[in-house]
Amino acid sequence: MKLGILLFAIANVIVWFQFNSQFVWKWFQDKPVTINLMLAVPAGIIFWYAVRSVVTDTGELWASKMVGFGVGNIIFATMTWFLMKESMFTTKTMICMFLACLIIATQVFWK
Repeated sequence: MKLGILLFAIANVIVWFQFNSQFVWKWFQDKPVTINLMLAVPAGIIFWYAVRSVVTDTGELWASKMVGFGVGNIIFATMTWFLMKESMFTTKTMICMFLACLIIATQVFWK
């Protein structure tokens, strides 16, 4: 499960840049094909192995969906706070972050 979580985290960092580089660097604002060609295939392959790892460890496809969702929300909030300076410390966002962590913990610890 640890490997799956790590791979989901790496893939979500790549995807964050794939979709949001247009807001971080002006150069990417009019280059959707370039950024997608650069990042879509590596992200897709990493996601594939992340799902495989979680399903192998748990025997459940649903576990990979829930873990991927939770990790994706945590990575998105962290990257957006760090690079875009958008606060993740609003009540609404913190509740969502708590729920994302709860989803991951449920999949990891509930046997």
